[in-house]
Amino acid sequence: MTDDALRIDPQRLFARLDALAQVGAIDGGGCCRLALTDDDRRGRDLVVRWMRELDLAVSIDAIGNVFGLRAGRTQAAPVMTGSHIDTVRTGGRYDGNLGVLAGLEVLQTLDDASIVTERPLVVAFFTDEEGARFPPDMLGSLVYVGDMPLAEALDVRAIDGARLGDELARIGYAGSAAPGVHRPHAFVELHIEQGPVLDAEGVTIGAVQDLQGISWQQLTVTGQSNHAGTTPMRLRHDAGYAAAAVAGYVRELAREMGGSQVGTVGKIDLHPNLINVIAARATLTVDLRNIDEARLREAEERLAVFLAQLASDEGVTIETRSLARFEPVRFDAGVVARIEAVASSLGLSHRRMTSGAGHDAQMLARICPTAMIFVPSVQGISHNPAEHTEAVDLAAGANVLLHTLLGLANDSPIT
Repeated sequence: MTDDALRIDPQRLFARLDALAQVGAIDGGGCCRLALTDDDRRGRDLVVRWMRELDLAVSIDAIGNVFGLRAGRTQAAPVMTGSHIDTVRTGGRYDGNLGVLAGLEVLQTLDDASIVTERPLVVAFFTDEEGARFPPDMLGSLVYVGDMPLAEALDVRAIDGARLGDELARIGYAGSAAPGVHRPHAFVELHIEQGPVLDAEGVTIGAVQDLQGISWQQLTVTGQSNHAGTTPMRLRHDAGYAAAAVAGYVRELAREMGGSQVGTVGKIDLHPNLINVIAARATLTVDLRNIDEARLREAEERLAVFLAQLASDEGVTIETRSLARFEPVRFDAGVVARIEAVASSLGLSHRRMTSGAGHDAQMLARICPTAMIFVPSVQGISHNPAEHTEAVDLAAGANVLLHTLLGLANDSPIT
């Protein structure tokens, strides 16, 4: 078989996806593997076992990122692929997992064809990409590229109060390698789109050229607890109302700004959370995103003005805390073009696009040429047990990954 005719084994890929989906399985076909929980450990153990079965040299760094290296003809900087295997609480079976397991399938396909690349190849999975248990998201890859100190990351507290470093040691994934091991020549991440564009347009492959900036904030509103029946509306200091007003404003702000601006209030907790008591405190999150850094800053500034006015009007205090802040990312034009060329050579429809979600690739882009491959999410559904990508599209994405990595690892020109 020539390199051009090379294809992955879809059934082998699907079998691994199915097996990993059983770890932390929840109703509806989804998964719950929050970072550094026992289910995350079981998922890690399974993927590491597969790496070792492929005779990969496995290394684990001090933040728990895992790397499986396949040697090349030279010891030049490797070409890396991968993603994450942690999930949100009500996650699907493809988010993150596809990028890791398709990477393993690529390496096994090369083994089957007795192909040795010039550069080594590495499949990686990064710790706590979701940020659903330990903020911020992409924590493992952020430490990997050197933009978050290891000591700071190890001291991060989970939503359940656990310390990250303690949980990492507890599950046996506090590795000995220094973060930044296997500095890559290039990085390519295969991922489901998690949005509706490819599915709606009937396009198979997204060549991701850029990624939205992300601003996560936690707001704490402090008012005054009082009787819901005896306190006149004009005399209330209602933290619950203030939280609702913020949620409404964030939505209207995104609509008014238009373009790529989006905004979400995804979490609200009230205290004392009783039907007949005015809330004394509200804790809520605000997620703002835009592909344009200046517009994202504008959204943050307008929100700050609104919060100050709301606090004055309602006689409450509002404290803000940044949970994560990442500027928009422009991926490497040469790697994007290579993905497009591979898709064309395989007869697959494709388009350039923006990622609305954050990914480990945005961190890797800080240290090496990077881009992403998207495949369709049916109806754009993700972070949901109903998340689904058709088998033919999963295989197509893996084949684009195969030939993109092969070209990069052999330094083949784009054709």
